[in-house]
Amino acid sequence: MKVNILNAKMSQSEDSGYVGHVQFEVEQHKQPYEVTIQSNNGRNNWSYALNFSNQPGSEDEIQAVDERLEEDDAFFEQFVIAATNSML
Repeated sequence: MKVNILNAKMSQSEDSGYVGHVQFEVEQHKQPYEVTIQSNNGRNNWSYALNFSNQPGSEDEIQAVDERLEEDDAFFEQFVIAATNSML
């Protein structure tokens, strides 16, 4: 699954910990996505929410991306890295 990251940002607060937003597109998918990630310490135990970025798209396509996020640590980590790098 080939990904092109369009935009990434991360913020940090005492209440929410680290919260990142990464907009991306997947090759051959019709709509872009946004994954929101959150960690209390910014190092581990990341949770996420996956949504379409602009408008609704194929449920089969978003489910395939969600499964990949769940099963492939390296796939998920690219979004954490992109968001974290935006803070530098």
